[in-house]
Amino acid sequence: MEIEIPLNPIGRQEIHQLESILLFATLFRPEVIELIKDPAERLTWVDSLAVAAGAIAREKAGMATSEIARELGRTEQTIRKHLKGESKAGQLVRETYELIKQGKLNELIKTIEAIEKGGLKDMIAKEEYEKLMSEYEKLKAEYEQVKAELEKMKETISLAEAEKAKEEIERLKEELDKIKAELEKVKKEKKELEKELTQAKVKLMELQALESEREKLMQEKEELAKKVEELEPYKIKFEELKEKIEKLKEEIEKLLE
Repeated sequence: MEIEIPLNPIGRQEIHQLESILLFATLFRPEVIELIKDPAERLTWVDSLAVAAGAIAREKAGMATSEIARELGRTEQTIRKHLKGESKAGQLVRETYELIKQGKLNELIKTIEAIEKGGLKDMIAKEEYEKLMSEYEKLKAEYEQVKAELEKMKETISLAEAEKAKEEIERLKEELDKIKAELEKVKKEKKELEKELTQAKVKLMELQALESEREKLMQEKEELAKKVEELEPYKIKFEELKEKIEKLKEEIEKLLE
């Protein structure tokens, strides 16, 4: 019976399904079994293959490199190497994906079944297989723990960011209150300036009225000066007439003596 493999997974369940199949199918390929025979290297290989399988499964689901790195707890550089096949683990998992895509999953499953039954003793002993699975389960548990811790860290960071945002809001509120106070001060100063301006306008109007009155007085002065000038000849005549009267008066007095 053929197993339905979500080669382009949609949703978390399908991603984890493809991730698990890629990891197990890669682990039990004959060439990979040879690579992981050395106990000193086995855990490193299993870890690298697990990350590569997780990265490729998520890439096929359309996730961005940064998102994959964040979810798997690895650097973006490490994820890129696996996805581009620049790492041996990435190459192996990518080859497994292509084999599954070509419909060769059943061959891989037969290899796994043969190993489980001890039919390929020359490749790996049952004892080695059980040790491998034990280490894989341990690694998987560690991965889930790290993932849980990362989620917890995200929540902590979110709370810290929320607190920081709250502090920023309070700071902005204080600044706004200061601006409001400054604005009220400016409004008060504006009212005082408007009052002073009104008073200045009244004074200006009074000065303009005084100026108008002064001009009127100057005009009257000029008119009087003209009249005085016009009366000057009459003044002279009056003085001459006055002298004549005085002379006549003196003569009359002499005659009366």
